[in-house]
Amino acid sequence: MRILLWRALWLLCFAVLWSDTEAQLRYTIPEELKGESIVGNVAKDLGLDLSEISNRKLRIASESGKQYFSLNLRNGELLVNDIIDRETLCGQSSSCVLPVQVIIEDPLQFYRVDVDIQDINDNSPIFLSEVNTIEVPESTLTGARFRLEPAQDPDAGTNSLRTYALNKNENFVMNIKTDKDGTKVPEIIVEKAVDREKQSVYHLILTGIDGGDPARSGTTQISVKVLDANDNAPVFEHELYELKVMESTVPGTMILTVKAVDLDDGVNGEVEYSFAAHTPDIIQNWFAINPVTGELVVSKHLDYETSTSYKIDIRARDKGSLAMEGHCRIQVNVLDVNDNAPEIIITSSPKPVREDAPAGTMVALINVKDLDSGVNGNVTLSMSPGTSFKLKSTFSNHYALVTDSQLDREKFPRYNIELKASDSGSPPLVSSKLITVNILDVNDNPPVFSERVYSVYIKENSAPGSILASVTASDLDTGENSKIVYSVLDTNTQDVPVSSYVYINSENGSIFSMHSFDYEKIKIFHIIVLAKDHGSPPMSSNATVHVFILDQNDNAPAVIYPSTSMGSVAHQRMPRSAKAGHLVTKVTAVDADSGHNAWLFYRFVEATDASLFSVNLHTGEVRTKRAVSEHDDSSQRLLIEIKDNGEPLHSTTVTVDILIEEGLHEPISEYSMKTTENNNKKKSGTIALYLIISLGTVSVLSVLTLFTLVVKCVRSSIGSSSCCIWRTNSEYKNPNRNLQIQLNTDGPIKYVEVLGGDMMSQSQSFGSYLSPMSEFSDLTLVKPSSTTNFTDTLNVLDASLPDSAWTFESQQVSGSTPSPDIMLKTITHRPETKCTALAAMYLTTEYNLECYTF
Repeated sequence: MRILLWRALWLLCFAVLWSDTEAQLRYTIPEELKGESIVGNVAKDLGLDLSEISNRKLRIASESGKQYFSLNLRNGELLVNDIIDRETLCGQSSSCVLPVQVIIEDPLQFYRVDVDIQDINDNSPIFLSEVNTIEVPESTLTGARFRLEPAQDPDAGTNSLRTYALNKNENFVMNIKTDKDGTKVPEIIVEKAVDREKQSVYHLILTGIDGGDPARSGTTQISVKVLDANDNAPVFEHELYELKVMESTVPGTMILTVKAVDLDDGVNGEVEYSFAAHTPDIIQNWFAINPVTGELVVSKHLDYETSTSYKIDIRARDKGSLAMEGHCRIQVNVLDVNDNAPEIIITSSPKPVREDAPAGTMVALINVKDLDSGVNGNVTLSMSPGTSFKLKSTFSNHYALVTDSQLDREKFPRYNIELKASDSGSPPLVSSKLITVNILDVNDNPPVFSERVYSVYIKENSAPGSILASVTASDLDTGENSKIVYSVLDTNTQDVPVSSYVYINSENGSIFSMHSFDYEKIKIFHIIVLAKDHGSPPMSSNATVHVFILDQNDNAPAVIYPSTSMGSVAHQRMPRSAKAGHLVTKVTAVDADSGHNAWLFYRFVEATDASLFSVNLHTGEVRTKRAVSEHDDSSQRLLIEIKDNGEPLHSTTVTVDILIEEGLHEPISEYSMKTTENNNKKKSGTIALYLIISLGTVSVLSVLTLFTLVVKCVRSSIGSSSCCIWRTNSEYKNPNRNLQIQLNTDGPIKYVEVLGGDMMSQSQSFGSYLSPMSEFSDLTLVKPSSTTNFTDTLNVLDASLPDSAWTFESQQVSGSTPSPDIMLKTITHRPETKCTALAAMYLTTEYNLECYTF
């Protein structure tokens, strides 16, 4: 009952102690507590609420292999997991501490708790033998001492062996001898000489008593035999031998020689050495003694980590008939050798780390230990260089692996970190361990297109649903962060949303047309494709797709002169006095297509008199082939076909009725005509030279202008500028426009100048006088029948130019010979609007104007 009461008092009185050691918490408990006994409330002492125990995943880990404690996850109490026997765990060491590691997983934190195991008096002193026999010669004088077997008590401190007691008798008394190492050895002293004839054997009871409260004891029987004769026992030179031995000592090495002297002669003085009775087997296994020479030899490899010292009792016995013996003790201290490599223990395995984790984020907990002692047990932990991590020392031999710099999963998706532990021994021993830290992706990379600008060419009239282009973007991130969705930004082209022109496959970036395109209405438009990933928040980028419409020959020539607005047949008059080469009329047609598709050719299909008229293949001029005679019919009908140069070929026809009348005469005499023709021939050479120079100049300017426009359009897609293409068809409704026109005597347009504002605004106009025979021009020649018929032409020009004030000016040029050709192309630069316009003018119901504004 007293023992149980003692344990209960210990259980009620232990407290939480904060010490100067490495531990943050320290508890003290007595040994032999039952399972589920409370050691202390770890959660409360660490300042954790009950809800944080499970939320932050509180757990414990033991540095030793066995779990002596458990954690109550309901209230945070540290409980005894199993009965702890201090003697088994720490022997008779004065200090017995069990370290416990407390780990909080989220966020990762680490604490150390030391549990001090206090000894209780749960072991009684015991003797290895129930009966010990001592032989005492009868000649032994009073005061002679005989060593007895000491009792063993596994308890420590005050609970260990304290004293001995001997039952009362007449011949022997008890003496307790304390060795230098503190061991209490019982001796019996002959108080009164023994007489074998009176009593040959004495039976004594030796009691070992410890210092516990209540005290515990153990007994052994001492049998004293009285011997005759040999009355001198061997005596050692030293009662206690102390020596130090390296644990690396090779088995078979002699480490000490003991010597005992016996004053007797003969066989009574011959000494034989041996281990004392009841020497533990561990001593006899590790050491051996030569019975003749007294040499102590190491039998097996010593291990400092197993035992740091050995106590060896040596007995010297003589060979007398009544043998006598002497005893000594050898204290062997084992010196540590650096024979244990450091051990690396991953207390908490590394978890994946987000690439945007700040510097100092804890990744793993690491513990190192070395079984050696002193400098041999001082361990330094290092890691492989060139990583974004570092080791942070928390307290002795405990480290935290933390981030040291910004992480980038796209460069290093994982880190293989080699940990190296090195002790301070000579030579040092090193161990290593490889740990892997995976980096979690963060959406920090936008999609990137394979090209910033795409150029696509598509023929007009292509079937709806045709694929225009495929854009591709890539994302360096992974998972959902790298999944890309494509879309088209809904910008406007000619006030029409681009989404009405095309649609895009959101998964692969393929762009399809929603309807066919007409080159005559739209020549180019731009698509801004947006690529957005699935990250949170999402990231995006865009690319510009320039779609160029290629012209196809899908328009037939349109006749603009002679006008057939009043009927299906055009009527012309000519004098009967006309000579050969007389210009009867000029058929003028235009084609809405461009390039080679707009080249026109004229020929007769039918004629009343094919021998009287001819039509110029390229100009459409109808002239007389011979002089008109009085026999020719006064009414002549011509059916003229106009064909373009496209594939497939398109054509149209016009019927011209010519009325030959008497009394009409040519405005210029035959002589004047010839003179004029000669003058024209002379001038034609000079004009041809001017035309060549003009053509070259205009071509160079056109190429430079187009190149500038293309470069600005490409830049505009990057700089978010605007690029527009305008094309309009309308009636002539605003007469207040600024238009200057120079006319010939018979009314054809010779020069057209388009000004962007009023007459005072700055402008640069470039006019060219080109022949439709030129294969580098898309110009068409026009010859109206009179100046007043030019109103229709103005309707066309008005509808295609930007709003401004127009002024119509007509200038008559003296002369009687009609000018064969007119100018049809104007390039206007308007610095006040920062707009460069390239106007390819066909004097028809359609007019093309391309305007790029930046």
